[in-house]
Amino acid sequence: MLNNAAETKKFKSGFISIIGRPNVGKSTFLNRVIGQKIAIMSDKPQTTRNKIQGVLTLADAQMIFIDTPGIHKPKHKLGDFMMKVAQNTLKEVDLILFMVNAQEGFGRGEEFILEKFKAIQTPVFLVINKIDQIHPDDLLPIIESYKEKYSFQEIVPISALEGNNVERLLSQIKEILPEGPQYYPADQVTDHPERFIITELIREKALHLTREEIPHSIAVVLDKMEHQQDKDLIHIMATVIVERDSQKGIIIGKQGSMLKEIGKRARTDIENLLGSKVFLELWVKVQKDWRNKMSQLRDYGFNEDEY
Repeated sequence: MLNNAAETKKFKSGFISIIGRPNVGKSTFLNRVIGQKIAIMSDKPQTTRNKIQGVLTLADAQMIFIDTPGIHKPKHKLGDFMMKVAQNTLKEVDLILFMVNAQEGFGRGEEFILEKFKAIQTPVFLVINKIDQIHPDDLLPIIESYKEKYSFQEIVPISALEGNNVERLLSQIKEILPEGPQYYPADQVTDHPERFIITELIREKALHLTREEIPHSIAVVLDKMEHQQDKDLIHIMATVIVERDSQKGIIIGKQGSMLKEIGKRARTDIENLLGSKVFLELWVKVQKDWRNKMSQLRDYGFNEDEY
């Protein structure tokens, strides 16, 4: 009689940290893999401020991806927090994906990150993203230059935006993961509550629509979320926090036009997330120099004691 238990394929699971300089496509990759938007995307650096876990469950494996803040030189307490989050994940995971932008050369940022790897035993994959933006002939020299700098377990070129080679990368990740339990239910795609994702979606729209130094001064706080059963509607009230009066004027816009557009775009994504009609009210508040005040950082969800 066949031993069915022996023939059953072992389940594999593990935590994978996505590390890289700001704006190399970490959040785009995470959203591609998970199949829906859980990490906000922007062409502005330093978009991701907290660890965002995306969960991909397959028939024989569960991969928990951690999208970390882009590694950069901190300029304020918020920057210190972001760096602590990014660096702490290196010690906690089963695999590191070091993501670089194929369009950009090796610089001090990449050198800084590689130095951090020398103090750990965790295997590292080099993921060369945005290969759709370069000529194929330019790829091999990039691979060779990185091979000289660090002993990577694997080197995988991808386009997170187009999906090129992403399945191959997932297959290689699964190979290296240890046998383990299913940490999350099969239908769960993130460990963050809906309230957090809603504030991130609002912040994303503000990032897209504003310019220069303003985006880095923005935080979003959810004040109210109420399901109105009689109207089959979810009423959400949120406040956009900025650091200066001039920024408040820009966020509001002429006769409220900018704030209205932020709300309109955010509402569409929030309705897709919640599967319900949403009435979204946005307010703007000035909290001077909030990025350097620990009490306000904690109020806005940046609690370094958790990391």
